[in-house]
Amino acid sequence: ETHGRSPRMTTLLSALGLVKRFPGVIVLNGVDFDLRAGEIHALCGENGAGKSTLIKLLAGIHPHGSYEGTLALDGREAVFHSVRDAGAAGIAVITQELALVDELSVAENIFLGREPRGKVPGLIGGARMHADAARLLGELEVGIDPAAVVARLGVAEQQMVEVAKALSIYARILVMDEPTSALSDKEITQLFKVIRALRARGVAIIYISHRMEELFQIGDRVTVMRDGRYIATREIPTTTMPELVSLMVGRDLTEHFPKKAVPPGEELLRVEHLSRAGVLHDISLTLHRGEVVGLAGLMGSGRTELARAIFGADPISAGRVTVKGREVVVGSPQHAIGLGIGLLTEDRKRQGLVLCLDIRANTCLASVDRFSTAGVVDGGRETAAAQKLSTDLRVKTPGLHQRVINLSGGNQQKVVLAKWLCCEADILIFDEPTRGIDVGSKVEIYQLINRLAAEGKAILMISSELPEILGMSDRILVMNRGRLAGEFTATEATQEKILHCALGAHAA
Repeated sequence: ETHGRSPRMTTLLSALGLVKRFPGVIVLNGVDFDLRAGEIHALCGENGAGKSTLIKLLAGIHPHGSYEGTLALDGREAVFHSVRDAGAAGIAVITQELALVDELSVAENIFLGREPRGKVPGLIGGARMHADAARLLGELEVGIDPAAVVARLGVAEQQMVEVAKALSIYARILVMDEPTSALSDKEITQLFKVIRALRARGVAIIYISHRMEELFQIGDRVTVMRDGRYIATREIPTTTMPELVSLMVGRDLTEHFPKKAVPPGEELLRVEHLSRAGVLHDISLTLHRGEVVGLAGLMGSGRTELARAIFGADPISAGRVTVKGREVVVGSPQHAIGLGIGLLTEDRKRQGLVLCLDIRANTCLASVDRFSTAGVVDGGRETAAAQKLSTDLRVKTPGLHQRVINLSGGNQQKVVLAKWLCCEADILIFDEPTRGIDVGSKVEIYQLINRLAAEGKAILMISSELPEILGMSDRILVMNRGRLAGEFTATEATQEKILHCALGAHAA
C-alpha cells in the first residue's frame, strides 16, 4: 500500500533513455522515468541534476527532435512539437515563476487563448467564461472571485488560479515546480488538500521541491536524479530522509549543519532603538566578528524590513546605527557598501543578480571602484578576482562568460555570495540564504558561513527554516510584528521557544 492506495496503477507516462545536449554539455544522460495515474510522484535532486530539463521535455518546451530517447503516453509514443501539443495531450506545468498576466482577471487568465465564443460571432462569451471559472474554482474549494484582477491576489491564490487553468484543459498530468517556496504553513496545508483531491480524481502529479519533509508528507513515490542521470525510484513510505539525501548527493551528509563555533571578537555593528514608522519598532541588536546571529520570525514579522533598513535601502524614522565604533547614517545601499555592509537579498533573481550578464560582471557588480583607476576598469583584475571566487565557491559552470540566467539556483546563490565577498564586506546580512536550493548546495553554503565567521566576518542570517537557524547560529533573535520578541543563546534555544516568541506568546 502507498499512503493507503494500491501502487499497482496504470502507467500513464513513461520516458526511456532521454538524452539532451546543449553546446558543450550533456544535461540529460539516458534518463528513465515513469508516472502512474492518480499518484504524486516527487522528483528530487541537487540543482543542476536535470529535473528542469526533464520537465521541459515533457511539457514540449524542448520539442521532439531536439533530444534522443522516447516519451510515451498511454503506451503510445508521444510527439510534442510545442507546449500547445503537450497541453492538448493533458500535460500542464506550474512553474515557480507563475505564468499569469497580472492585468487580466482570474477568468481571463484561466481561459487565455481558449476563450469561449459569445452569441455574436467574433466576441468572447464573458458570462460563460466567468461561470466556467467559478465552477473550476468551486471544485478546488477556494473562494477566489473570477472577476478579480490577478495582480491583486496573493501568491497562494495565484497558484490556485494556475491549478484551475490546468483543470480547464482537463489535465491528466500536473507538474508542480517548488509550489510552496513562497507560501505560509496555512497556505501549504490548503495546497496539499487540493493536490490530494486531484490525486483522488486520477490526476497524476509530478512534485518538485527542495523541502525534503514535504516529499514525505505528500508523495507516493520519489525519483532521484544526479548530474543529468537517473539514480533511483523509491516508494516513499519505505524510504528515509538520510537515504534520499545520500542518493541525491552521492555521499552521506551525516552532518547537515556543520556548525563550527568561533570565539566572538570586536563589535562591528550596533543598532539602537531603530524604528521605521508603521513597520519597525524600537529594535536594538549587536553583531561581533566571528559571530552568526540568526533572525527568526514568521512571514510579515519585519525581518526583511530590518535588513533593508540597516542596509540603507529603506529610510529609518528613529534610532542609531554604529559601524566599527563610529555612529553613521546609512543613506543608501551604496553608502552601506562603502561601510563594509553586504545584503544577500531574499529574491536573488530580481534584487541580487543581473540575469542577462555573465558571472564575471555579476561578481564585480558591487566593487567596480576597487578595479578602477581614474574611471577606467581593469578587466584583467576583475577576471582574476571573479575566477578566484568562482573556484573558491565551487560554482559549477563552463566559465566566467556564462550568463547567470543559465545557472542552477544553488550556483546563482553562490554568485551573489561572490559579489559580496568581492567587495570585502565585513558585515554580511543573509536573507534566506538557502531558499530554493538543494540539500548539497545548502551544506556548501553552511560551510562557507563557517569559513566567513572564522575569517572574522559578522553575519546576520534571516531564515524561515528553524532547523537552519538552530543549527547555524551562535545567538538567535526572534521578531514579531516589527519588534524584537526574544533573544536566545544557541544552547538554550529550541523550536518550541522560538515559535512561542514568533507567535507573540511569552518565551518559556
